Amino acid sequence: MHKTDLEIANNASKKHIKDIASSLNIPEEALIVYGNDKAKINYDFLDSCKDKKDGKLILVTAISPTPAGEGKTTTSVGLVDGLCHIGKKAMVCLREPSLGPCFGMKGGAAGGGYAQVVPMTDINLHFTGDFHAIGAAHNLLSAIVDNHIHWENSLNIDPRRITWRRVVDMNDRSLRDITCGLGGTGNGIPRQSGFDITVASEIMAVFCLASDLEDLQERVGNIVVGYTRKQEPVKVSQLNAHGAITALLRDAFQPNLVQTLENNPAFMHGGPFANIAHGCNSVMATKSALKIADYVVTEAGFGADLGAEKFFDIKCRKAGLSPDAVVIVATTKALKMHGGVKKDDLKDENVRAIKDGCKNLERHIKNIAKFGVPVTVGINEYYTDTKEEQQAIIDFCKNLGVACKISSHWSDGGKGAADLASHVAELADSNSASFKTLYNDDMPLWEKTDHIAKNIYGASGIIADKKVRNKFKKLEEDGYGNYPICMAKTQYSFSTDPLLMGAPSGHEVPIREVRLCSGAEFIVVICGEIMTMPGLPRKPASENIGVDKNKDIEGLF
Repeated sequence: MHKTDLEIANNASKKHIKDIASSLNIPEEALIVYGNDKAKINYDFLDSCKDKKDGKLILVTAISPTPAGEGKTTTSVGLVDGLCHIGKKAMVCLREPSLGPCFGMKGGAAGGGYAQVVPMTDINLHFTGDFHAIGAAHNLLSAIVDNHIHWENSLNIDPRRITWRRVVDMNDRSLRDITCGLGGTGNGIPRQSGFDITVASEIMAVFCLASDLEDLQERVGNIVVGYTRKQEPVKVSQLNAHGAITALLRDAFQPNLVQTLENNPAFMHGGPFANIAHGCNSVMATKSALKIADYVVTEAGFGADLGAEKFFDIKCRKAGLSPDAVVIVATTKALKMHGGVKKDDLKDENVRAIKDGCKNLERHIKNIAKFGVPVTVGINEYYTDTKEEQQAIIDFCKNLGVACKISSHWSDGGKGAADLASHVAELADSNSASFKTLYNDDMPLWEKTDHIAKNIYGASGIIADKKVRNKFKKLEEDGYGNYPICMAKTQYSFSTDPLLMGAPSGHEVPIREVRLCSGAEFIVVICGEIMTMPGLPRKPASENIGVDKNKDIEGLF
């Protein structure tokens, strides 16, 4: 019987966080320690590294996700352990998990098997309090907006046009739509509002795209919270709230240092929604890691059509990053699902379905090539895989001129990822990347969106009603036309239909709504129904979580 991820994590032989820092030449005085196994890196040390040469940046992404799983985070951790196993100075940069999914359907998010980041329970629960700080900062702004209207409302904010909601880091469908301000004149102005999950907050997106504290404060000040009766945007800076919000975020903005099961360094910092936002860990952590390690592995949310595209077109564009290599993660089970096999039949060998499912993988490989970064495929090995199924994937990739490596990090840790790590290091060191974004800043917003749909999703184009088209024009008139596009659509398909798997082509992408994120500096284009406040499933993961007689947390994952 396999050990659970939590059992493996609890039996980890962890080093003191000071020793992990020492492996990166981070002095003890640069650490803000949280017990023995986690710490933040202070600003003085980070500032002292700014003139150092950057290491190699490696992105881990995946095929379109399925219920069978791909193991992107597990592969990211395993790849770093593999790089360290072959003698490289490497570290991984990951997002922090949200409490909502942890207690809901997804469970923990710190890797799996023998490719995990620890302390697993702390990371999945309160960790160093970053998400609490982001939630408090967001809700402070919510309170300031309502307080401004309650008193003189000198900015003439229209209560019907407030776009700033409230957040809580929990899955709670009852809070999606609320009426606030009830109970008489002393309790504010009655109006409709609602809650989003904390990771969907624009504060979170700003937190993860800001390059330093000064940039963070400026971006917070640029956030639009609503509109006046004359439909003029109202910014946080007009409410004089950006200073207080930045003060709440000051300590949280320092990256968190933890370790893998094999005692290799990891930054876990920030965690924006991978759909309504860009789904990557903080720029602060990534840029800092590049100064202190020779190889930095990071991941982007969902499949490459969403996660990698946003990593390139939003994060790399805004932060001036230039990736050196990309790994696309695939599993035989997921490819079989893309090939038409039902979930209950995935344990049976089906080479024909693998070959059919590889059409999804092919689309992702060709998409990555459009950004000028060399790519390889990593098969996240599962114990039900057959040699014939794995060979079918390897042969398919070979015909595309791409190497495909089998990685058994889940069961064997860094040793099992050594072959993949050697090839990835070779790719990164080849200096063959000539990174470019998919579109230029000066391309009109409608054309940017259409360009993504055609070139990444294989669509015939985008469609929208007049109201949405007018919103595109209005954003350009207001001076936001140079912003990149953040597509919000289902992660399960290249189309907007989550049931349409494989590599559909020629479909139309309907645009339902367009939202401005002026602090994060991108335009969210919403295709279909996007949930910013999830609900708990019929049987939530929380039912299995508790504290045992030894006072240890059990059932987390």
